Amino acid sequence: MGARGNIVALQGVGKAFRNGTLALKGLDLEVREGEVLTLLGPSGCGKSTALRMIAGLTQPSEGTLVWGERRPEIGFVFQEPTLMPWATVFDNVWLPLRLANLSRQEATAKIEAALDMVGLSGFAKSYPRELSGGMRMRVSIARALVLRPPLLLMDEPFAALDEITRFKLNNDLLRLKAELGTTVVFVTHSVFESVYLSTRIAVFAARPGRIVDLFDVDEPLPRGEAFRLTPHYAELCRRGSQALQAASGEALA
Repeated sequence: MGARGNIVALQGVGKAFRNGTLALKGLDLEVREGEVLTLLGPSGCGKSTALRMIAGLTQPSEGTLVWGERRPEIGFVFQEPTLMPWATVFDNVWLPLRLANLSRQEATAKIEAALDMVGLSGFAKSYPRELSGGMRMRVSIARALVLRPPLLLMDEPFAALDEITRFKLNNDLLRLKAELGTTVVFVTHSVFESVYLSTRIAVFAARPGRIVDLFDVDEPLPRGEAFRLTPHYAELCRRGSQALQAASGEALA
């Protein structure tokens, strides 16, 4: 696989649930190595379903997923931190390593490195109840990154956070992506967040979910807050907003 080869391609993918809901239909999408691909769309448009298919958590009703040279190790960050409340931060991050049969001693250096990456090196002995919402999400990200996965899937991880915390975690995510070289697929319904984070944006329409626009964000990574103030950022946000409006109109028609 080349530097910009496909990690996975979804080809003609559809998903129908048992209750008759058609979540996806005719979805064609490539995930390219090294990119930050955002799936942007309104709630209920199948973005999360597509993400869960890539993770192997659900299977398509039609179509197929074609992997590159091999299916890589995958990290998944859910919308909620999904931490074990009875376990310390250290033990929550240890979980995927423990499932990989690494002892606490063998895992310690990897856990400490993951916590340091997300700015929580002093909180290894804390419990989730003692942390803010943003800090709990950082623990969830550390747990997803502790195995250094080549592919990181993130399902609206910052949606419930306040604006200041969300902006900070956006910046942290771009820093981590630069440090690790991880490919990221990020789900959001925020146009502003999608433009700030992405190298490429896929705009979804609902009923059934499908891509109605796909465009590049041609601004080098990593980015800083100054990017949010540029005419280029405003123009890209305008394009994303117009695509969402058109998709919503099509969905309601």
